[in-house]
Order: sequence, then structure tokens, then C-alpha cells
Amino acid sequence: MEIDEVKEKIMRFWRSEDENISLVRDILVALLVVAIILVALWSYTGQWFGAPMVAIESGSMMHQNEPFGRIGTIDAGDMVLLVKVYSKNDVLTREGEKAKGDAGFRSYGDYGDVIVYKKYGRNDEDQIIHRAICWIDYNEKTHTYTIEEYNMYNVSSITIPDIGLINYRPTHSGFITKGDNPITNDRCDQAGGICSEPIKPEWITGKARGELPWVGTINLLFNDLISGRLWSSHPTVSNVPPDSITCLVILISVLVAIPLSFDIYDYYKKNYQKKTS
Repeated sequence: MEIDEVKEKIMRFWRSEDENISLVRDILVALLVVAIILVALWSYTGQWFGAPMVAIESGSMMHQNEPFGRIGTIDAGDMVLLVKVYSKNDVLTREGEKAKGDAGFRSYGDYGDVIVYKKYGRNDEDQIIHRAICWIDYNEKTHTYTIEEYNMYNVSSITIPDIGLINYRPTHSGFITKGDNPITNDRCDQAGGICSEPIKPEWITGKARGELPWVGTINLLFNDLISGRLWSSHPTVSNVPPDSITCLVILISVLVAIPLSFDIYDYYKKNYQKKTS
């Protein structure tokens, strides 16, 4: 078959007004758009054929006195893009970046990277999204610890009262992590019973980059509905702040109103032309 014949068939398919062909064409276009979006997300995050985004379930990363809509911080109901982490060098710690002052990297309202990790590397546990505070380097020969961010070198135990660590003696190197919410997360995960060991790089699902505010609420609602938790005393979706739900309702209303307004315009235009013809 010659190239011209192929082009002709494609154009006939594309311009056809047959309802069945139009349906097939619309489905193919929709699939193509989804494929393009997925490839773009996978390329950016490095999470090939995995989930490049996660819905935030808790308020552990919330900040005090956030503006209406809470854009720029991580809150329950948000969707966050996850960029793949290959080694500890891919993660910037809060204390390390804070020491740089204005030149330090900031994300979601504070210094350093926010990471998503599996507790103890287990797949049967809920993942945690918290900020990387510092890196503990454990020397297996001397059983000592070095934390450059806190100017600790070859100490026999770790005491950092500001994040709740007192005579802490982990058994391996890793990140100390903590939620940004000063009320629910007043100490680091390793002192607060969330994950007693430092977070190994291989436990990290990814680091947060980019945010889709509010839309994760839909995911939480369906998860609660499927699991039956929606009818419990504290469903997951109840963690979403009221202003985020308001913003989501406004967003959905706008998205519905745009195509609806075009349909109404076409309807009145056709009827007006019939009356005037």
C-alpha cells in the first residue's frame, strides 16, 4: 500500500461523520492523550510503569496559619508527584539546606526535601510522607555516629532535643525524618514511634516534586467507600481541611461549567438561526 493511500484512509477516518467511527476515534484520541500524560509523568519522575503520584491522607505535613486553599504546602487531599530516589545524594536534608541560608533549597514551606518512604522497607505498611531532617552515618566497626548537619562526629550516641532524640543508638545509617505539623508531629519519626530506625535510601519511594492541590480528596473518598471506612467515626477523607474541600467543589464546578457553557451556546445559536431563517 502506498503512502498516499494510507494518508487518504487516515483522513477519511478522521473526517468521517459516521457515529460508530466517531466513537472509535474519540476513544483512540482519549487513550492517546492519557498515554502522552503518563509518558510525560514517568519521564519526569523516573517512576516507569509505577505510580508517579500519591494522594496525601493525613495532616502531618500541614503548617500553621496557611492561606485559604493551602497551595504550596502538603495537606490531606493533595496529590504529590514523586521523583525517584537512587541514593542518599538525591535527597537534600532540612538542616543541611538551612545552613546555606537564602541559597538553601526550600520545598513546601521549609528547607530540604520531603520524601515518601516505606516503614522498615515493608510493603504491608502505610507509606509515610515526611521531611528529611539529617543523615546519620553509622560506623559499623567503631559503633559510632556522624551527623554533619549537627556537627556531630564519631559520637557513641545521638542526643538532639529539638527533634526528640535522646541517647539514640540506631543500627544502621539513614535519614532522620519528621512531619512539618508542629502539633501532631512535635518530634521526629525515630523518636515518635513511627519508624524507630533511620530511613535507608532503598526504603524511599520518591521525593515530592510538584503538587495538585485538593484533587486527591476524590481518591480518599473512593478508598473510604470501597473499604467501608466512610461510615466509620473517622474516615480518611475527614482529614481534608474544609477550605480544601471548598476549593475542590469550585474547581469541579468550573470544569463542568466550561463544556456546558459551550453546549448551551451552540444550542441557542442553532435555535436562534432557525427562528431567523
